[in-house]
Amino acid sequence: MDYDVIISGAGPVGLMLACELRLRGVSVAVLERLEEPDLTVKAGAINIPTVEAFYRRGLVPALTEAQQAALSRFGAGGPPAGAPRFVGHFGAIWLTGDKLDESDVDFNGRGAAGTVGLVAQQQIEAILGKHAEELGVHVRRGTELTGFDEDDTGITVHAGETHLRAGWLVGCDGGRSLVRKLAGFEFPGTGPEITGHQAMAVMTGRENLKLGWNSTPTGIYAHGPMPERILTVEFDGPPADRDAEITKEELEKSILAVSGVDVKVTEIKSATRFTDNARQATTYRIGRVLLAGDAAHVHSPFGGQGLNLGIGDAVNLGWKLAATVQGWAPPGLLDSYTTERHPIGAWVLDWTRAQIAIMRPDPYAQALRAIMTDLAGTTTGTTYFAKKISGVWQHYDLPGDHPLIGRTVPGLTLADGTHPADLMHSGSGLLLDLGQLPSHVDIPAERVRKVETTCAEDLPGLLIRPDGVVVWAGGEGLDEALATWFGC
Repeated sequence: MDYDVIISGAGPVGLMLACELRLRGVSVAVLERLEEPDLTVKAGAINIPTVEAFYRRGLVPALTEAQQAALSRFGAGGPPAGAPRFVGHFGAIWLTGDKLDESDVDFNGRGAAGTVGLVAQQQIEAILGKHAEELGVHVRRGTELTGFDEDDTGITVHAGETHLRAGWLVGCDGGRSLVRKLAGFEFPGTGPEITGHQAMAVMTGRENLKLGWNSTPTGIYAHGPMPERILTVEFDGPPADRDAEITKEELEKSILAVSGVDVKVTEIKSATRFTDNARQATTYRIGRVLLAGDAAHVHSPFGGQGLNLGIGDAVNLGWKLAATVQGWAPPGLLDSYTTERHPIGAWVLDWTRAQIAIMRPDPYAQALRAIMTDLAGTTTGTTYFAKKISGVWQHYDLPGDHPLIGRTVPGLTLADGTHPADLMHSGSGLLLDLGQLPSHVDIPAERVRKVETTCAEDLPGLLIRPDGVVVWAGGEGLDEALATWFGC
């Protein structure tokens, strides 16, 4: 084998997965057709599970620095002084912090993960690119996967005249994934009905555009928080050619159509089209081929779920695939990737479809939108939407009665002032002995790190997977959990 695993696609999902594999000693190459990172404007923020994933790998300082850089770019496009804190939107209905119940238990105990969020996709990719380089990941830019052949012992990946041998192939190559198509994954869903534009552009007349998300009789537009950022949504069907270059005239026409404001675009710095095509692979694995990120599921960008969903795929898959490569994976471990991640992907697709439904300009949708606006304006409504958008609700249905089981470990303060995430930088599992563990527990140190400590919370001990998910929290069942997840 040239590599244990080959990944197609060096976006944030492919890089995150590569880093997770490399942490566990797996040899990995990432094939990317682009010579340089794509700087097109895309996702502008990350949710709590994504920050927690970075926290477990020691990358929160890099996120904090990136957030500070983002805040410095807001300039005059930012909210006015004294305005309520923006906590998200649902179908272009604003959600503000003055209506958020921050005492809700799901927002508590997040530690450093609750302090960062405003980090753009380009910044995430840069952070992960540096992390991958430090870990020794082979990122082969300008190398596009063109095909592959699978047999009983591995996969031969073709990149033009280059041929590489690996045990596994993971498609992280976007919504039009060649890996998905060649492997024969089913990809059912719903077709597109909108044309969206998102751009960073220099415009004259932009002062006549309202800041934030705006619903109009002809569509949707968003302006800011950066002065040059503009997003438009027209409900007249998908674009005729999604890959054609976006011209100044096309962008001006779209802005006028949805806002009624006649601006002059003098420079386009970055621009992209999008639709609300919503599809999901029925399984994320066929043989030695797996999918993650947009290759496994596509949807509109509303609610900012796409990047976060893909990072969640990567951290769930990484340690499971590494265990499989290294030969100690318990039965069914790799298939639990689809079992756990597919329902969350399906939820995201419906979450974005619901937003399209209330953004349509027809009278029926607008009547529903008025009701949703009233609900979102209440404390209960804002808190509900904020919990969904932030990802704090996400969990897996795992055996056990303790409320922490199936959820990511909270930011407990341990006796020495550290937190569980501080002990997980190596990518192994973690067994916290908080004073009540059975004395017979014997585990391989390379799979699970055992730490004896105490904390203020009344907990007997926690067994935590490398992706931060608690799988045991006291009582009976520790031996079973160790066997199920770590083959001990």
